[in-house]
Amino acid sequence: MQAIPVIAEQAAHLTVFQRTPYFAVPLQNKPLSDAEDREIKAHYAELRASARAHYGGVNILEARPHAMADTPEARRAHYQSRYDAGGFNVWCGSYGDIFHDAEANETAAEFVREKIRERVRDPKIAEMLCPRPGVTYGTKRQPCESGYFETYNRDNVTLVDIHAAPIAAITPRGVRTSDAEYALDYLIYATGFDAFTAALFKMNVSGRGGRSLNEHWAAGPRTYLGLCTAGFPNLFNITGPQSPSVFYNFPPGIEMHCEWIAACIEYMEARGLGTIDADPASEEDWLKHIVELADRSLMPKASSWYMGDSIPGKPRVFMFYLGGGKRYRELIEREAAAGYPGFRFAAARAEPVPAVS
Repeated sequence: MQAIPVIAEQAAHLTVFQRTPYFAVPLQNKPLSDAEDREIKAHYAELRASARAHYGGVNILEARPHAMADTPEARRAHYQSRYDAGGFNVWCGSYGDIFHDAEANETAAEFVREKIRERVRDPKIAEMLCPRPGVTYGTKRQPCESGYFETYNRDNVTLVDIHAAPIAAITPRGVRTSDAEYALDYLIYATGFDAFTAALFKMNVSGRGGRSLNEHWAAGPRTYLGLCTAGFPNLFNITGPQSPSVFYNFPPGIEMHCEWIAACIEYMEARGLGTIDADPASEEDWLKHIVELADRSLMPKASSWYMGDSIPGKPRVFMFYLGGGKRYRELIEREAAAGYPGFRFAAARAEPVPAVS
């Protein structure tokens, strides 16, 4: 979605092999005037504070509670105002219940479908780009775009639905589907990635008794507060699994974790403590809480990398905290203020040794 509009401007012809149509809204980026630039810089501290306090860590309006409480006309006007504001405003700043109520969610989904149909001239292609009715809005990672749908109005762009005509083979000439072969000079893979756990697994981390993190997380991530894992002393995670992670703006999310970890290390050094890891019972309770929050939402009903669905054989579990960054900050700060009761500590050795290899 980010690459296609730019490539289409340069290529003689671009063929897009679409696996799944995606809901998306425009970023609405524009040049800032000097006056706007000065106004923002004069209020950095307030803007940062308000972003940190927002559910998603961004400076957008708080969502109204219930989509069905508005009339259809008022609801559409509200969606339009959020759409015009750009970015995550429809996703996180329209109605809070679109993540939990299927009827409310469908109002957001149909609004975005309408916008796709408005922007794509060929009705057949527009429908190919629209997620089908019943596919929930915002329960996959929400992309934002600049001119993506208008790209399909160009004469040098072809859209191929590989659900209707699956790819049969990569050939010396290009790509062959079940009904045609497409000659290509370049083939670009944009098929996603293994989220949340892959980077940690590739580090080949081992903890107490030589047990690997890959083994401990074989059925899915296990942490306490998304920060530490039982049996892996001094292994702190930053914006990783079972924290707000991808549902919270990363810069304030990273700051939140680093500030907490730094304060925890100071606490340990002041008391002669050398290692910290999660208490197994706390880890189990946090896992249950993650699942409970997810199950109250529509998220697990979607096929997404939030659930591990993008990787064949990966356990299908929800992998981040859905209670919002503000609530999460309160939880980790309360844990620290209480003396870290959900963690285990051990005294420092005379000769410090790495706790995790």
